[in-house]
Amino acid sequence: MKGYVYILQSLKNQRFYIGSTNDLERRFIEHNLGKTKYTSLNKPFKIVFSQQYEGLEMARKVEFKLKSFKSRKILEEIIGDGFCKINVSDARLKP
Repeated sequence: MKGYVYILQSLKNQRFYIGSTNDLERRFIEHNLGKTKYTSLNKPFKIVFSQQYEGLEMARKVEFKLKSFKSRKILEEIIGDGFCKINVSDARLKP
């Protein structure tokens, strides 16, 4: 099953939200319907970046690595490049 990492941007406050899923369209709709706590307060969103991976586990590793950077500049570079070049071979999923 394919996995996706995505970055949403709030149209309300311009902040980014990073996530991963196996169904990008469904998840985007859920965010804009306010089905998650953070996104319900900051909707509506637009997808500014997405990248497909071989599986959801790899996508989750990339998601957690991106979240660990806590840097808007890094996210803006990924969005501008249109590609995430993060090496996750040493990344681990949260327990």
